Amino acid sequence: MSPSEADRLLDALEVTVPVHPPVVSLSARVGREAVVFGDTHGDWRSTEEVVRLADDPAGPRVLIGLGDYVDRSPIDSENGSVANALYLLARAARSPDRVFLLEGNHETVAEIPAVPCTLPEEVDALWGPDETRYQRLAALLERGPLALTTESGAYLAHGGFPRGALPPDWRTALAWRTESRLIEVVWSECTESRSRRGGIAPWTERELGTFLAATGLSIVLRGHDPELTGRTLYGGRCLTLQTTRIYERYGGVIAALLPLDRPVRSVTDLAVRHLATEGRHYPAD
Repeated sequence: MSPSEADRLLDALEVTVPVHPPVVSLSARVGREAVVFGDTHGDWRSTEEVVRLADDPAGPRVLIGLGDYVDRSPIDSENGSVANALYLLARAARSPDRVFLLEGNHETVAEIPAVPCTLPEEVDALWGPDETRYQRLAALLERGPLALTTESGAYLAHGGFPRGALPPDWRTALAWRTESRLIEVVWSECTESRSRRGGIAPWTERELGTFLAATGLSIVLRGHDPELTGRTLYGGRCLTLQTTRIYERYGGVIAALLPLDRPVRSVTDLAVRHLATEGRHYPAD
């Protein structure tokens, strides 16, 4: 793709990619099931497998990403952050009511820097040094919601949830993108994680229970913590997903099928799928 072609594509995406509110509430009317995938980090090959899973011949599924689509690309996916981002944004543009790309800490770098941040270098390598192209691509990724809930009882976000006393309509707690709220939602770890990157104490099982009770929800689906991939935590109320080969050693390259048309009481009501990219490496073109 030439620089001028990239500019035209960005022009088109800026017109068609939806701008979501901070919290999206997903009705059962949108479909029977959603494919939820975790951090892909430029692994566009795994993203293609996720999309195949969503394009079910029995009926298309809703597609929900938990953030971190860029940076840390696998070695066999050169400039994978750019390819991954553009591919997913194009899907969101074509199906705005069926594709939801939540923001992770690598999509909120304009407010809180994340390391590594290789997307600017990839954009320059592909199309020459022009900071505006990176800024435009990053701004498109910022159009996703911070969190999503389903009528079936699930809360989805990259890292965590708003803590402390919540207003009667808890969603208003995320109406303003304050640094403290961003840290809670896209940066925070849970107590089972060995990492401490968020600049905030990890959320506890008790805080999780308080949040779920206050919101009337049952489970949390999240990304962010590779070492927790696929582990059912806190009495079946939390599941962490990673969908990139760079972290497959922790629990595979996985996505989850989330029911939308019936109540979900535990993460055991979901089906976890290991993708065909797991354990595979690809020769350079």
